[in-house]
Amino acid sequence: MGCPTIIRDEIKQGMVMNVSDHRPDGDDPLNLPAWTTFFDTITVLLQGGVTLVAEAAFQDRLWRPGLEPLTAMADIRVIRCATPASTIVDRITERAHTDSHRVAHGDAALLADMEAGTYDPDQFVPISLDVPTLVVDTSDGYNPGTAEINEFLLRPR
Repeated sequence: MGCPTIIRDEIKQGMVMNVSDHRPDGDDPLNLPAWTTFFDTITVLLQGGVTLVAEAAFQDRLWRPGLEPLTAMADIRVIRCATPASTIVDRITERAHTDSHRVAHGDAALLADMEAGTYDPDQFVPISLDVPTLVVDTSDGYNPGTAEINEFLLRPR
């Protein structure tokens, strides 16, 4: 896209690098500072007139409160990636075993929930803002493809 990408997980991973005894869990003390830093960074860039991509698992109850105020200063577009629950579980499992940075995010607890049968990816509630939204199936590549995604993002409102 030719613009900065602000990734919430990478912000938290950077925070974890500075905390030697970090233990991710449901009450992870770094979740709120990561959320705040993510939105502070986005806000500063938008105020500077910067087009950007903000990436996070935008579950509605957690993220809408941070995104709603930005609608006054940005032409927000949402791309929601979707894939079957079994693929989500496979990807989470593989990522937890291959990406050393994932220790910042409590994937061990998520894997335990999956093992116990208590994790249900279908319970995820996507962000609900009155903005243009494109659902992209990521089961095998991108559908629609990158050309259509770029057209959606760059289309005048």
